[in-house]
Amino acid sequence: MTRDKKRDEDKKPVSWKWRLFVWLFNLFLVAVVGIAAYVAIIYFRMPSLDAILNETRAPAIVFLDQNGVEIRASNKIMGTPVSVETLPPHVWQAIVAIEDKRFFEHGPFDSRAMIRAVVLNMFRGRFAVGGSTITQQTAKNIFLSREKKISRKVQELILSYWLENRFDKNQILDLYMNRVSLVGGMRGIDAAARTLFGRSATELSLAQSAQIAAMLKAPTTYSPFRHPNKNFERARTVLQEMVRQGFIDINTARAAAAELAPATGAPDTNLYRYWTDFVTEELKSQIGIMESDVYVHTTIDTKLQNKITNAMPEHLGAYQGAAVAIARDGAIRAMVGGPDYQVSQFNRATARRQPGSAFKPVVYLVALENGMRPDSFVNDSPFAIGDYNPKNYNEKYYGDISLATAFAKSVNSVPLKLTEQYGIDSVLAMASRLGVGNKLRREYSTVLGASEMNLMDLTTIYAVIWNDGKSVRPYSITRVVNSRGEVLYERNPSDTIQILSPDTVEYMTELLADVVAPGGTGHRAAARGVIGGKTGTSNENRDAWFVGANDKFILGVWVGNDDFTPMSSKITGGTIPAQIFHDVVE
Repeated sequence: MTRDKKRDEDKKPVSWKWRLFVWLFNLFLVAVVGIAAYVAIIYFRMPSLDAILNETRAPAIVFLDQNGVEIRASNKIMGTPVSVETLPPHVWQAIVAIEDKRFFEHGPFDSRAMIRAVVLNMFRGRFAVGGSTITQQTAKNIFLSREKKISRKVQELILSYWLENRFDKNQILDLYMNRVSLVGGMRGIDAAARTLFGRSATELSLAQSAQIAAMLKAPTTYSPFRHPNKNFERARTVLQEMVRQGFIDINTARAAAAELAPATGAPDTNLYRYWTDFVTEELKSQIGIMESDVYVHTTIDTKLQNKITNAMPEHLGAYQGAAVAIARDGAIRAMVGGPDYQVSQFNRATARRQPGSAFKPVVYLVALENGMRPDSFVNDSPFAIGDYNPKNYNEKYYGDISLATAFAKSVNSVPLKLTEQYGIDSVLAMASRLGVGNKLRREYSTVLGASEMNLMDLTTIYAVIWNDGKSVRPYSITRVVNSRGEVLYERNPSDTIQILSPDTVEYMTELLADVVAPGGTGHRAAARGVIGGKTGTSNENRDAWFVGANDKFILGVWVGNDDFTPMSSKITGGTIPAQIFHDVVE
C-alpha cells in the first residue's frame, strides 16, 4: 500500500454515532462541572452551619406571679428544650409515626417515600403527598425560610447531609422537636403544649401528643384551637399509624381517641402587659444588661389583677382609668394602666395627675400630730389668701364642725386653715416623710391636690397609714434567676421606719373609716371588709380618685381623660372610682 493511499484511508469520515457520543459526553462533563460549581457557590454563600444551629437571639424574660406561675414571656420564641430522653415516649413516637415512619432506617432522604410521593402526585394531578424526611424538615426549620427557590433547596440538601453526618438520629429528632413552629411564631413542641394545653411537653397525654403531631402537616389548618374537628380527624390518623408501627396497641389508641378535646387556647397575656412593662423597667435597674434568659418572680396576685381588669370596663364608659393595689409591706399586687392595652399602651398608673382632695390626709396628719383629734372642732367658712380663694365642692359651708365631719365631707376650707395654722412647710415635710414630697410645689393649692403625682405614689401614702404608720417602699420583684437556676437578684427587705405615732395612726384610721360610712363622700365604696378610704376630685372634674383598703391590700383607682379635658360634673371620686373599688373588694 502506497503512502498516499494510507493517508486517504486515515481521512475516512468519523462515524456519526461516535460524534454523538463525544458530544453527549462533553455535554455531560459541562453539566457536572456546572452543577458542581453551582452547588459550590451556594455552599460558600451559606452562613456558618454552627451559627445556624446555635442561633443568637435577644434574652427572653419570663414573668412569674407571686406563686411562681408563668403569666407572660417577653422575647420568648422557643419553649423549654426537650429531648427524646426527657419526653414520654408517646410524644416523639406520635411525631415519627405520622411524619417519617422510617426515620431511624434511612439516611438524609427516604428514596421509597420520594418515589411514592412522585407517583401519587402524578396520579392525582396535584401536590398531595410530600416525601421530606424529618432530617429535611429540620433543615428547613433551621433555615427558617419558606422561599421556594432552587438555591434554598440545594442548601436544604447540603444541610441534611451535614446533620446526618454530625448528629445521631435522636439528636436530629431533638432539633426538630425544638425548632418546629406550630403556634404564634413560637418554636418547639413545648411552646405548643403550653400555649394549647397549658402544660409542658413532658406532661402531654397520648391524646394531646397525637393532636400536636396532627398539626405538623399544616399548623393552622389542623389547629385544635381554630379547627378542632379537623385536628381530631388527623389525630385519629396519627393514633392509627402508631398502632400500625407497633408503638401502641389498639385499645390504647381507642382510649386516647376518646380523650381528644379542643385546646383552650393561651390566656390573654394583655391582662398583664401594663404590669410586665412596669416590671421590665424595674428589672433593668436591678440587674442591668441581660446576657441570658431570666425568670422574674414578681409580686402580682393574678386573681386580684383579673378582678380589677374585669371591673373597670363596666363603669368607665368613654373615660380612661387605672388602678394599683399594694400590700402593707409594699408588695404591688395588681396594676392596671388602662381599660385596653391593645388600644393604648400608655400606663396611667404611673402618669402624674392632680390628686385633688385625695391629698388632704397629709394635712390632717399634721393636725393630728399637733394634738388635734377627730372630735376637735374646726370652722368651715370661706378662706382666701391673696388671690387664692377656693370654694367647697357644693359651695356650702357648715360653720363649726368636727375634724371628722370636715374630713368625711371633704370640705376645702378646713385643710387650708390647718395649713395656715401649722405652716405649708409642715405639710410638705409630712409629704416627704410619706415619700412623695420632693416634687410638690410650695403653695397653698398643693393642699387641695393641685401638685401632680401618680397613682402609685398616692396609694403609698395611704399604705403607710394602714401599715401602722411604718414606712412602705413599693416593690414588684422578689427574685430573678437565669436559665441555669443561678440567682441574679433577690430582694432583701429593709427595716421599716416608724413614720407616724400610734395615736396619729389610730385617729387617721378613724377619719378614713368615716368616709365610707353613710353620708361620707366614699359611701359607694362600702363593702364587706372595707376599713376606710378617701375620695379625690380635681378642678373641673378632670381627675377622679378613690383610695381604700381592706385587711389584705390598699387599692387606688383613678378615672379621667388622657387629654386632660373635664369629665361630666357628676363624675367625682365618690362615683366611678368608688364603685370600681367596691366591685373589686366585694
